[in-house]
Amino acid sequence: MSSVTRAVQPALDPKVGTRTAARFAHPAVLLAGIVLVALNMRACLAAVSPMVAEIQRTFGLSATASGLITTVPVLFQGVGAPLTPRLTRRFGTERVVLGAVLALGAGVLLRVAPSVVALYAGCVVIGVAIAVLNVSMPGLVKREFPHRAAAMTGVYSTTMLVGATLAAGLSVPLEHALGGGWQASLGAWSLLALVAALAWLPQVLKARQERTTPVRATAAALPKGPATSPWKSGLAWQISVFMGISSLLVYTLVAWMPTILADHGMPRGEAGLVFAFSNLVQVVGAFLVPLAAGRMTRQRGLALTMAALNGAGVAWLLLAPVSGAWFSAAVLGLAQGGSLGLGLAFIVLRTDSVLGAARLGGMSQAVGYLVAAAGPVGAGALHQLTGGWDATLLVMLVLSAVAAVAGWGAGRNRTL
Repeated sequence: MSSVTRAVQPALDPKVGTRTAARFAHPAVLLAGIVLVALNMRACLAAVSPMVAEIQRTFGLSATASGLITTVPVLFQGVGAPLTPRLTRRFGTERVVLGAVLALGAGVLLRVAPSVVALYAGCVVIGVAIAVLNVSMPGLVKREFPHRAAAMTGVYSTTMLVGATLAAGLSVPLEHALGGGWQASLGAWSLLALVAALAWLPQVLKARQERTTPVRATAAALPKGPATSPWKSGLAWQISVFMGISSLLVYTLVAWMPTILADHGMPRGEAGLVFAFSNLVQVVGAFLVPLAAGRMTRQRGLALTMAALNGAGVAWLLLAPVSGAWFSAAVLGLAQGGSLGLGLAFIVLRTDSVLGAARLGGMSQAVGYLVAAAGPVGAGALHQLTGGWDATLLVMLVLSAVAAVAGWGAGRNRTL
């Protein structure tokens, strides 16, 4: 056997390829990769919120222009989502996830460059990168954990919220510790993306090895019949509307909840604590609700419960904005985290293939984030028009009822 043949032989030997793939496919390695990728998916968005005032002073931005720092990434999550299924079919999910994480890190660095153009360009890159991850992860979880997809959805949706909570809490301390102003604090989150990319690299190597060896496909990975566009499915639209309204409620309160409380007389420091507490409670809902969803054939009751909790929290914020603030924060946190987890669980539970999950994810994320992007802007416009927050909260109550109707349809025991 020639030296060339011996060098090529391991790549062609099915036994060697299987052993290599198995080593890279160890559950602990895969889980670590998923968790670290998920940590990045909201951290860089949450980290910027405490720094908006400093960014505004640095570049002399208006209040509207400053609001775009948080709105642009959400908007481009909606724009980028439909492109992802095509990317995953062409390059493979593992490579697409790796590329998105690296793009996310690059966007974080671009956002802190000394230029207004770079600031918003970085926001665009971040939004598109998160969109790709949002759509890729449900399909990947469905493929790798076909019998535990809902539980794993709970793990990574919870991790997303943990990343956001840590980022919001650490931004100011990082600014002081690094001594480089808001640029150093926000730029530091690119390191988390680099760590996630390194942790994900074994999955890319595993996928590359499997392409050279016979691999038995799981039933979950095989399309069952001709592919149907989710854009023509009533069920897909119900899931998309449920996710869109749930996301709109989240981002509206992210933008305005502390201001609503402060405008009703609560000290700003306490308003910030109430908001942080609400974010913390989201972790509980994001973990428990997908677990419960995976044990049910129909999730109608869960969807109605999440919508009802959203409505109750908003109503209490309307009726007792200061005295009932902590109760509202707890109820809204549970509802928002649970709605996020349930929306992601719908993507894996209402599809019968990885391709179907990717297509439904692309549609629901596109609709969801385009709708969500209108929330903070619309709430601010209503406040400016009416001089108060009652109209905004009443609209949110109506939208909670719409989410209940959509969730009732999305929770049916059907697949696309």
